[in-house]
Amino acid sequence: MATIGLVFGTDTGNTEEVGGKIAEALRNYGYIVEMVNISEASPEVLLSYPFLILGIPTWDFGGIQEDWEDFESTLLALDLSNRVVALYGLGDQRGYGDYFVDAMGWLHERVAQVGAQIIGRWSTEGYKFSASLAANDDLSEFCGLAIDEDQQFELTDSRVNTWVAQIVDEFEQLAVAL
Repeated sequence: MATIGLVFGTDTGNTEEVGGKIAEALRNYGYIVEMVNISEASPEVLLSYPFLILGIPTWDFGGIQEDWEDFESTLLALDLSNRVVALYGLGDQRGYGDYFVDAMGWLHERVAQVGAQIIGRWSTEGYKFSASLAANDDLSEFCGLAIDEDQQFELTDSRVNTWVAQIVDEFEQLAVAL
């Protein structure tokens, strides 16, 4: 089994907590997961994993978590063309429905620019928001798992478990193809 790097940025601890749930669910599939706070990450750390899960919260009106923003130039200098990446993002769809999980869309754009193979798209069904940089044009899918710990915390565990099963399947299909 491949070791997965779960890299997150957090200010309140929520993104780390959700990352812990994702890591635990992946361990149930036999994966080794190492959690790394982006504030302590380096290019060498990110490049040491064939499979990365990146987590980011959205602040207020589409704001990027500060540690990820500080890491942007480093991220854009990486070559992730031989890496598989899945994303998860946290946001508040009622308080900031015009910017729900925008930071995940921001991160998706940057990871795509450096060549990563991105998996883990997630349906927008069950969410109530009006706009998101993390959603596709018809607002039917997010570029990764969207979590709302403010309005739908009771759905987090089931969403995490369903998404983890999905990304394990996607990752294993890619591994067979290689």
